[in-house]
Amino acid sequence: MLLFFAFKCIIIPCFSFFGRCLFFSSNYQKKKEIRCNIKMVRGKTQMKRIENATSRQVTFSKRRNGLLKKAFELSVLCDAEVALIVFSTRGKLYEFSSSSMNRTIESYQKRAKDVGTSSKMVKDNMQPMKEDAFTLAKKIELLEVSKRKLLGDGLEPCSIDDLQQLENQLERSLTRIRARKNQLFREQIEKLKGEEKILMEENTELREKCGMQPLDLSATKTPQILQDRQIIEVETELFIGPPDSRDTACPQNHKS
Repeated sequence: MLLFFAFKCIIIPCFSFFGRCLFFSSNYQKKKEIRCNIKMVRGKTQMKRIENATSRQVTFSKRRNGLLKKAFELSVLCDAEVALIVFSTRGKLYEFSSSSMNRTIESYQKRAKDVGTSSKMVKDNMQPMKEDAFTLAKKIELLEVSKRKLLGDGLEPCSIDDLQQLENQLERSLTRIRARKNQLFREQIEKLKGEEKILMEENTELREKCGMQPLDLSATKTPQILQDRQIIEVETELFIGPPDSRDTACPQNHKS
């Protein structure tokens, strides 16, 4: 009696529960297979004109309503000014506007006109910039050619007049370079003379403090005079030109 009561209270509900689980599991599996089959049958819509007139009209009605709905949602959710115009194949008009169709069209035309004007202005401004860039490129090319010629490269196409002009230009450049170098030498000599004077004064003061005789400056000035004379002689001996012209210009040097 107790076994029958336990079987009735415990085992039978368990079998009933497992049976329901199996039933729901089988139903879920069947529904899943049905969805997969529907997806496989439906496939991906090809983006081309629908040949069947009835299917084309049905698709137009569905997608038109969806497009109008999306335009309405966009205007409400985002507070945007939306205007939508659709013409069917038969010329029937379908439109939606969140505010005023005419005002939206006027705003669009004005914006398109402003964009066209700004693009035209940009093109007009770009033309002089292109010309300036072309001119600068030409100048840079000419400067590069002149630089190579001054370095002694690319002299084959030059005529005698061109070579003479390059030579004169180099002589003028050498003259300016040597003048600047001599100026720096003179400034350095003056600076050293000033430092020498200060040192001599300090030396004289130290000799007086130590009770020694003052230093004779005549002996120290002689080497400096000779050095200045050598600098002058070096400046006068500078010569620009080929060795032949130097020999003909200075025959006395050969005699000496």
